Amino acid sequence: MLNLRRFPLLLSLLLPGSIAAFASVANAEDCIVLENFATGKPGEFPAEWNVRKDAGKATYTIQEEAGSRFLRAHSQGLGLQAARSFAWNLDEYPILAWRWRPVEFPRDGDERESSRNDSVLAVYLLVPYSNIRGPRAVKYVWSERVPTGTQLESNMGLTKVRVLRSGTSGKGAWNEERVDARADYLSAFELSAAPAPGGIAVLTDADDTGSAAIGDYADFRACRR
Repeated sequence: MLNLRRFPLLLSLLLPGSIAAFASVANAEDCIVLENFATGKPGEFPAEWNVRKDAGKATYTIQEEAGSRFLRAHSQGLGLQAARSFAWNLDEYPILAWRWRPVEFPRDGDERESSRNDSVLAVYLLVPYSNIRGPRAVKYVWSERVPTGTQLESNMGLTKVRVLRSGTSGKGAWNEERVDARADYLSAFELSAAPAPGGIAVLTDADDTGSAAIGDYADFRACRR
């Protein structure tokens, strides 16, 4: 079991009163927009997101390219998540979709080893769980070395890690992801009923390798099957 030192993961976002109201269904794809970074100014930390330490606000900034907004993560030896609180019905909208782009992989990163456990890109589905230990989470990772489909865990089993993509062949290119977050969560925690999500989080980190990592995130949605 990996023993990450980054939890509890933004628990304050997931406490009662901090969760955003249900959003309206957005487009013909029949999805709820969780975040498209349309508000805020390029170069700034997104207003409705939070980090555990102020240093994270310099790590994550809104950027614009060809008229499209995205979140740029540039970690210099840091390992800090950014998270956005958001509630939706996981039974009705079980698919979590987003786009991401790896730009610079952390040097010698390997999520299987605690001394090298850095990722260019990671997306979390967060569910409130413990005031002390933090939320339960399914974490989707783009790894440079760990094979696609590998399953790991951290935070004493509260975070289930799934390697969604592996390798550097997609470096510099946007990739669309669609995962059945409901099924993944129920399977990972051996549950029969879907929980109420508390939000999403991202992590581009380079603290264990003492290097740098750059990755981009865009167009987070919750969709029907």
